[in-house]
Amino acid sequence: MGARAQVLLCWLQVLCAVVFGDVWKVKVESEMEALVSSCVVLPCSFKYPAEQQPSSRIKAMWHMKEKWEDFIYHNDPTRVQENFKGRTKLIGSLGALNWRLMKSKTMTTAQQASKPELQANMAVKEGEPIVFKCSVQHTCPSHQPTLSWSHPGNVIMSYKDIGHGKWEAESLLTFTPTKEDNHNSITCTVKYHGSVQGEMQATQLIIVKEQATLNHILIPAISGLGAALLVGLLCFFVVKRYKKRIADLQSRNDNGIWSRLSRMSRRFRSGEGSGGPGGREQ
Repeated sequence: MGARAQVLLCWLQVLCAVVFGDVWKVKVESEMEALVSSCVVLPCSFKYPAEQQPSSRIKAMWHMKEKWEDFIYHNDPTRVQENFKGRTKLIGSLGALNWRLMKSKTMTTAQQASKPELQANMAVKEGEPIVFKCSVQHTCPSHQPTLSWSHPGNVIMSYKDIGHGKWEAESLLTFTPTKEDNHNSITCTVKYHGSVQGEMQATQLIIVKEQATLNHILIPAISGLGAALLVGLLCFFVVKRYKKRIADLQSRNDNGIWSRLSRMSRRFRSGEGSGGPGGREQ
């Protein structure tokens, strides 16, 4: 989410006569990332001996790391650096041993925001509801980023503190895919607070598997039956034509060679019986 803001560190000072001891402890993030023109919350927690100093008398200040007099936040606004006046405030509770500094605009020079993270299944089933999840982390809880979708559906937004000065914005999109959604892209777009240039997007292609219906069963079955019937008819006509050809050949044989052979045989037998040598009279 941009360049590192390393110049800010938190040091707790107690404005009282008590001398600091080893039991005083302060914990801050060593470095953070934020966006130009957005805001950032710098967390800080501490421990101290309550018997030495009541919480009502504790005051907190933020200053530059190496320049204690260059205040980023001070209970006396006149002591705050000119370029930080009106831009910082304390949130949280000193009495609860934790407090944070909110800056309305960061000191980083990052202009490019991070892309949202999109989670979804690529392959979905037609007619079954699906859920797409889009999330992004940021540092400005007072001005949450907005998340939008390229596909209509039921949208649920949520925000949560994930610690270390970061928050997460999450959007859930639920819809029922149709065959028209097949090979379409679902896009999640994040828009950050401030003058961050452009909008960041994450895109997911989806493949819709059509649901089995009566048409899906009847059409293949009818197609199969039609093909079988066509093959059967072709076979029927081929066999019929073949039988007709055989009959024609048989008919030609009956009226042709076999008929002539039969007549010649009858003549031969007739001539042998009446005109042969043994049948002539002397």
